[in-house]
Amino acid sequence: DTFIPIAEESNLITSLGSWVLEQACLQLEQWRNQGLAVTMAVNLSPKQFSDPKLVGELTTLMDRHTIAHGELELELTETAAMTNAEQAIESMRSIRALGIGLAIDDFGTGYSSLAYLKSFPIQTLKLDRSFVRDIGKDENDTAISKATISLAHSLGLRVVAEGVETEQQRQFLIDHQCDMLQGYLFSRPLPAEEATQLLISGIADEAL
Repeated sequence: DTFIPIAEESNLITSLGSWVLEQACLQLEQWRNQGLAVTMAVNLSPKQFSDPKLVGELTTLMDRHTIAHGELELELTETAAMTNAEQAIESMRSIRALGIGLAIDDFGTGYSSLAYLKSFPIQTLKLDRSFVRDIGKDENDTAISKATISLAHSLGLRVVAEGVETEQQRQFLIDHQCDMLQGYLFSRPLPAEEATQLLISGIADEAL
């Protein structure tokens, strides 16, 4: 909440974002070499998304780390996508042409336009934690969560719910066919080494 706004204000966010992309692709390559098939999702800042060098940078990273189609997904906020929607669509198409997935993050908190939403070449909507947090407590947030899942599915998009922390939230989202859940109910953020062990344990559990 403090670090990222300062990085944006000081114009360091683009270089930091490039470092994050490099590290994410390196980790993805290492996991693949260990036989762990995962999709790596990386947040992009609005400034990073509008950088004309982004597509070239992504092309280089995919070649350097042998990233296959579908292994990398980039998450954009509604605000980043809608600031210049026509230009954003062109940028998204260029990114999609590389075989990289796209998600709209924090959906419902920005100024979205359904007319543009259906034109965005995205695959995923992320339901913001501010709505998930009060599922079962606030009728409006519960209704918004339910409606967002329905809307996304009607557009052929998958839904990822952020900030799932309780069993009540988990059950509600499962009952309404939310595609993926993330949050402290399942795991807190982990260093790569610990995340690797979690991945290996998950594969072992599936085998059993």
